[in-house]
Amino acid sequence: MLRTINATRYLTPLREGGSVPAIVEADDFGLYVLKFRGAAQGPKSLIAELVAGEIGRALGLLVPELVFMELDPVLGRSEPHAEIQALIQASAGLNLALDYLSGALAFDPLAKPEPDPALASAIVWFDAYVTNVDRTPRNTNMLLWHRRLWLIDHGAALYFHHTWRDYLARSQSPFSPIKQHVLLPFASLLMETNAELSPRLTPAILEGIVNLIPAEWLGDVPGFASPDEQRAAYLAYLSNRLAAAPLFVEEAIHARAQLV
Repeated sequence: MLRTINATRYLTPLREGGSVPAIVEADDFGLYVLKFRGAAQGPKSLIAELVAGEIGRALGLLVPELVFMELDPVLGRSEPHAEIQALIQASAGLNLALDYLSGALAFDPLAKPEPDPALASAIVWFDAYVTNVDRTPRNTNMLLWHRRLWLIDHGAALYFHHTWRDYLARSQSPFSPIKQHVLLPFASLLMETNAELSPRLTPAILEGIVNLIPAEWLGDVPGFASPDEQRAAYLAYLSNRLAAAPLFVEEAIHARAQLV
């Protein structure tokens, strides 16, 4: 289960990303990076952040703690920028936030030492599984914090849910964008990683993660009679995607071979 906390103080926007998340303080006195439900990407970005992040955690990867965060639009009164005020107003209610890793540095693929092959392979496998297109040299979405590599910003993952047409067929995709993955050159243990990670995503684990998706983020989607029916579709996709692991592992190995 994820904790639910309340935003108590809006501190500053983070303008690096298109969704303009913000650093906020919560009623547990912690600092968090708040992802807004009312941002241009909408609730689907929060669903991808939630599901992919919790899958990463189930695989043993380091992902900042995810929490549900209630947002009172009154917190935007002191924000001088009208677009930020509008974003806060549009995001009243339940949002998603990540623990703010104070002092963390953006990962630099050219810095030494090189990433550990086992860790690099695990991250490449994870991103191929959740179809995360946003871990490239231009935008690594990884942080070094206390000398360990942390994964952030998974809102672009699971892009199948932007159109549900043929979603089960698309779960079999080999995921050709993996060739742009920033850690692919270091991922020399992909076959071994597949054998290690696939069994960790049991049906119970995947179902538990999918059941975390709040009903208000699912909304009225054509083709689904209820939030539970849509959650079942997410679970079916993720289960089929796991069965297709040999396809996306083979694609990653082939893409890595082209780099040599």
